[in-house]
Amino acid sequence: MKKIFVYTLTLVLLYACSSSESNDVAGKKKELEQARKELAALHKKISELEKEISAVDPEFARQLRRAVPVSVVQAEKKPFEHKIDVRGSVESRTNVIINAQTAGEIKQVHVREGQAVTAGQLLVSLDTEILRNTLAELESSLQLAKETYERQARLWQQKVGTEMQYLQAKSNKEALEYRIATTRAQLELALIRAPFNGTVDELPAKVGQVVTPGVPLVRLVGREQMFVKADVSERFIGRFKAGDAVTIYFPLLDKRIQSTVSAVGQVINPENRTFTVEVMLPRVDFAVKPNQVAVLELKDYINTEAFAVPTRIVQRDEDGQFIYVVEEREGRLYARKRYVVTGVTSGNMTEILEGLRSGDQVVDQGYRDLVEGVEVEKVQPKADSIAELKP
Repeated sequence: MKKIFVYTLTLVLLYACSSSESNDVAGKKKELEQARKELAALHKKISELEKEISAVDPEFARQLRRAVPVSVVQAEKKPFEHKIDVRGSVESRTNVIINAQTAGEIKQVHVREGQAVTAGQLLVSLDTEILRNTLAELESSLQLAKETYERQARLWQQKVGTEMQYLQAKSNKEALEYRIATTRAQLELALIRAPFNGTVDELPAKVGQVVTPGVPLVRLVGREQMFVKADVSERFIGRFKAGDAVTIYFPLLDKRIQSTVSAVGQVINPENRTFTVEVMLPRVDFAVKPNQVAVLELKDYINTEAFAVPTRIVQRDEDGQFIYVVEEREGRLYARKRYVVTGVTSGNMTEILEGLRSGDQVVDQGYRDLVEGVEVEKVQPKADSIAELKP
């Protein structure tokens, strides 16, 4: 009997709890339904306010659409170039060591290291006393030989004397003239002069030094006929020719100048598989010295009419490379994928061979935020992007 009572009491308690929970759920459902009605009314009110405000505030309407802001660049054909950088060095055809051409003692050095000289200026003098004395003796003998020859010639014209006497007198005179010319040439060799305008770079000659032919006396470096010589890989054979425009860059000076190719080597160096390119160095207003490092910026590819876009905007998916373009539909702008075939990349620009048409609006800034078909709005590009797109 006691067990029946406990069981009955348990059932009563469970029913009471179930009834209480059922009442709570029903109340929450009613509360939820009321909240939904209030939210719908609030959405309706928000929508009406958005429409009213958009009608008078275009900026608010633009923000309301939540279009992705992008900058665009109109596709148009322009010259496109590809350049290679080749390291070279400055050389000079007027960088020479002037050697002694005759034996003698150095009597005087007329210049100093670092001094600028002009063509024909006296650099070093050797002792010429013996040669001058010899010259004076020969000139005196020549005077007598001339008088003897003239008298013998007059006698021969009068048929007086023998032909042999006449020929001997003539031979003596001419021999002395030749010896005098030779001595004067030797005197000139003893006076070492500058063969061109330049600067004295080294001066090993010393007063009192006895020299023989071939001994270095002066190193003279001229600024004329300077050029840059570089070795170019054989895979660029046929890409360059004399007259091509070249930019010469001096890394240590951070200077750039324009010039042209003056010569292209016709022989491949078997050791490094390269050929030489020479570029004349025009007159510049800064110091350039032989063996100075220079970089040649050579054009190895030119397309006079090409589409080109910033390399960074070219993307790839499983179907290939693509860029985004902006298309208009029903007065609104949308992003569309445009699959392209790329060509050469030069600097930060890539040539587009297929996939673009003149007038296409190519997305530049904001391309990372796009997916196919998303609505976009055009904004002004940033200054750094404009500078990047300039050739």
